[in-house]
Amino acid sequence: MAEARVGIIGGSGLYEMEGLKILSERSVDTPFGSPSDPYVIGEIDGHRVVFLSRHGKGHRHLPTELNFRANIFGFKVLGADTILSASAVGSMKEEYHPTDIVFPDQFIDRTRHRVDTFFGNGIAAHVSLADPICSDVAGVVATVSETVGARTHRGGVYLCMEGPQFSTRAESLLYRSWQVDVIGMTNLQEARLAREAEICYATMALVTDYDCWHQSEQPVSVEQVIGYLHKNAATACEIIRQAVPLLASRTANCACGSALRYAIITDPKQVPPQVREDLAPLIGKYLS
Repeated sequence: MAEARVGIIGGSGLYEMEGLKILSERSVDTPFGSPSDPYVIGEIDGHRVVFLSRHGKGHRHLPTELNFRANIFGFKVLGADTILSASAVGSMKEEYHPTDIVFPDQFIDRTRHRVDTFFGNGIAAHVSLADPICSDVAGVVATVSETVGARTHRGGVYLCMEGPQFSTRAESLLYRSWQVDVIGMTNLQEARLAREAEICYATMALVTDYDCWHQSEQPVSVEQVIGYLHKNAATACEIIRQAVPLLASRTANCACGSALRYAIITDPKQVPPQVREDLAPLIGKYLS
């Protein structure tokens, strides 16, 4: 049974936003294991939403430990056709200050240990990821961000690093030479899997620090990140509160919802029965 069109990935603070009515929690079993936490089903201005705490309540999971496949698959099962991801990032440019909000539209992958596709085990598919962010969703939320008075940046490159350690200074300076805009540890895998699941996806990147390239600033620390996240929390919650009704009622004009139409190259007769069953929420309409 579909629970909501709009999914939100972020921290537990999002569950406490003004105007959110919490209705229930849902645990979802997936072919890929358990998601980070039970999904929280809520309502904002009469519109259902599904929240997931990316790192689990109490922040229990490292970025590398996240079960990205289960997280995104769960949203698909619960009916989400749109996901807005909120996460902390470091700034790689002078003009992106702590507490700024960036809506990146590109990624560079510097991860090493992560499974980030639903396919394999007898079925091959290759989705287009030239434009990994849904520009329609990002545009809606960026406009709301500007409306509430946040210092907002549209577009940019998000470098996704492995973590859990922060960058060395040499790495930070190298990434700066690549002209990336922000650095984080989680959003690329979400974007890739959302595209395979034919879900519109956008990132709301909350700047908390200048990484360690900035000579006049102290190297990034957890204390600093948490401090700026708390400063950003009220603004981020207000953006989400105002954006949800717009996202829930929008008519999609993007190609995200048909990303698999020509992507599956395996002969349907050759897809193993168990794989066909496991991936039915993703591929059922193409193999029937």
